[in-house]
Amino acid sequence: MPGDELSGFPKFGWRIARLLTRRRARHRQRSERLAGAVARLGPSYVKLGQFLATRPDVVGNDIAVDLALLQDRMHTFPREQAVHGIEGSLGRSVDELFVELDAPVAAASIAQVHSAQVARDAGAAKVAVKVIRPGVRKAFARDLESFFLAARLQERWIPSSRRLKPIEVTETLAQTTKIEMDLRLEAAALSEIGENTRDDPGFRVPHVDWERTGRDVLTMEWVDGIKMSDVEGLRAAGHDLPKIAANLIQSFLRHTLRDGFFHADMHPGNLFVEADGTIVAVDLGIAGRLGKKERRFLAEILYGFIMRDYRRVAEVHFEAGYVPHKHNVSAFAQAIRAIGEPIHGQSAETISMAKLLTLLFEVTELFDMQTRPELILLQKTMVVVEGVARTLDPAFNMWKTSEPVVGHWIAANLGPRGMLGDAREGVHALMSLARQAPEIAARTERLSREIDAMAEHGLRFDEATARAIGKAEARHTRSGRVALWVIALALVWIGWKLM
Repeated sequence: MPGDELSGFPKFGWRIARLLTRRRARHRQRSERLAGAVARLGPSYVKLGQFLATRPDVVGNDIAVDLALLQDRMHTFPREQAVHGIEGSLGRSVDELFVELDAPVAAASIAQVHSAQVARDAGAAKVAVKVIRPGVRKAFARDLESFFLAARLQERWIPSSRRLKPIEVTETLAQTTKIEMDLRLEAAALSEIGENTRDDPGFRVPHVDWERTGRDVLTMEWVDGIKMSDVEGLRAAGHDLPKIAANLIQSFLRHTLRDGFFHADMHPGNLFVEADGTIVAVDLGIAGRLGKKERRFLAEILYGFIMRDYRRVAEVHFEAGYVPHKHNVSAFAQAIRAIGEPIHGQSAETISMAKLLTLLFEVTELFDMQTRPELILLQKTMVVVEGVARTLDPAFNMWKTSEPVVGHWIAANLGPRGMLGDAREGVHALMSLARQAPEIAARTERLSREIDAMAEHGLRFDEATARAIGKAEARHTRSGRVALWVIALALVWIGWKLM
């Protein structure tokens, strides 16, 4: 437990908190208690919990899975406030924008969703209208101060947590939430993934109504389907559940490897199944991106485990720069083998790709692999997606299902076609460098002149820098004088007590 590493008064407080916790709600599952407690704290803490669900490296896999259940638990706010937000964001009256705006149908930490009707050439069409929760930006800014305080205390009192950089994690939370609170960016993410998946079988996202979308409101098509969390409803509707599970995993891997852009919050509440079996994903407030290096890394390690080529898996880590070259490749390959061999002794239906990545990241910690936020987000999403697939099909074969997508990507990007693509990118890079050559030469010449002037006349500061140095020195001098006075007074008091 993290509190075991505390000392003094903080450890005493931790023990008291654990005693109080044990007395309450033992009959409820831990995940329910955790989600309920966070929800009672308010929207900012719900968002914090949802964010930490994307960081199993920080809170651990079990807690991350529990926090992933933290969804749609907030109370709705009045329709009048939603109307005010819509009109303030779009600068038009609700009556002008919508034929009808109904009561809210769902509420989350940052926004709630209303059903509505809009006028179309063929008649009225049903849409979903997502509206930012009133005052949530101010509330989050206020609570963010306590988050930073907790992060600083954690770094100070729990030394082992410093590797996880709690303050940087909090800064990432702040930036991520600022982006998520601008619904225009979510609309852009929906548009981008919609273009990427236009020709994909059995998967799509809702179309965005840009005319009725602004910073505080997002309007998109209404999705008529069954939530993927309603397994019995899907079965009663006659859907082929194993086929849907396979489609979900292949779609996720296709988005990740082919596009480098994936839906990073694919819990069952955000996934609908239409009558024809098409999966529709909503709520793209959290999305992940992978560069070509990360995509190659992911494909090669998965393929290496499938082929039991542990040496190649180890080499990929070194080539990507994830593991420092001071370590031995063979020793790292041995650690990788310790993960792979037990997996190959199991039946394919029981092998979890998400668990494989989790074990892999645990081993890489021993070889000084720094936390990679983009890979952690991928790992978290894969844990959730694979879990959804297994609820639909308990005998789900992850490797057999993913092999066509992974194999196709490897053939296209690591074979002859991939080499030609890399060569084309290299030529483009050289041409871009050639176009910038005059500017680079001019900068080099200016730098050379400045270095010569520095060598002849010494280092000079501009006026602003000199003033800043003066202020810092003044603060240091004042602090020193205060410290000397405190010491002197303490010595006088001690001497008086000894008399």
